[in-house]
Amino acid sequence: MTVSAAQMASFYEEVTKHGSVWAIRDAYGFPAPLNGDGARAMPFWSLRSRAERVVGSVPAYEGFEVVELRLEEFVSRWLPGLDRDATRVGLNWSGAGATGYDVASSDVASRLRGDPGGPA
Repeated sequence: MTVSAAQMASFYEEVTKHGSVWAIRDAYGFPAPLNGDGARAMPFWSLRSRAERVVGSVPAYEGFEVVELRLEEFVSRWLPGLDRDATRVGLNWSGAGATGYDVASSDVASRLRGDPGGPA
């Protein structure tokens, strides 16, 4: 299993267990950089410590604050909004460049709702 795959698996397990998702923001809002395919992706983390690690070690995110989102709000409001904006969801980005999997918001919603035919 790759690091990104392990981070993705941890994301789903930890947000379900703890009921929270963590984001980061600065005075300009929440980051949504372009990924390698030219699509926007907004990063989210399953634990506060994961988000804090990125803020503390990735120069592009220096000075950002860590923000808690309740899982219910993330699923009912954030994911539909990201879907409307065609913004992918970055799951537990990590490492020197804060990289990882970018997943369609509808797939994240299906997985978190436990939809039986949703993506694994």
